[in-house]
Amino acid sequence: MGALIHGHSGLRWVALALLVFAIVNAILKLKSGKYEKGDKMLNLFAMVMLHIQITLGIIVSFVSGKISYAEGWMKNPQYRFFGLEHILLMVIAVTLATIGRKKAEKALDPAKKHKTILIWYTIVLIIIFAAIPWPFRTALGGSWF
Repeated sequence: MGALIHGHSGLRWVALALLVFAIVNAILKLKSGKYEKGDKMLNLFAMVMLHIQITLGIIVSFVSGKISYAEGWMKNPQYRFFGLEHILLMVIAVTLATIGRKKAEKALDPAKKHKTILIWYTIVLIIIFAAIPWPFRTALGGSWF
């Protein structure tokens, strides 16, 4: 159980790094006129890592003591965050990443592909930042790993 939670928590850094790399790559190559295999793979790996994270998160949600849907659960900040806010925002983020990547792959112009990734992945990154139980959100019991 602990390994699963730490794995989910630790892999967030890989997912965030891949998202940031994909966004920076899109910015740097926006005017290059090229969309190469490396660009496609980076965007794909970022999306796949998000899918791995959501899968681990769903498993953790079933075995973690941080979620309870007992009466009054919405009044408890930790239960509300993990039982509603975290799950909902992460599902939205992964869905948007998938849609954005698909739209980028369908675009014909390389600049349009990079711009699409830039916009969609930036929105995803913002949503994920809002949904992470950061250590400074003390009521949630979050941690860096």
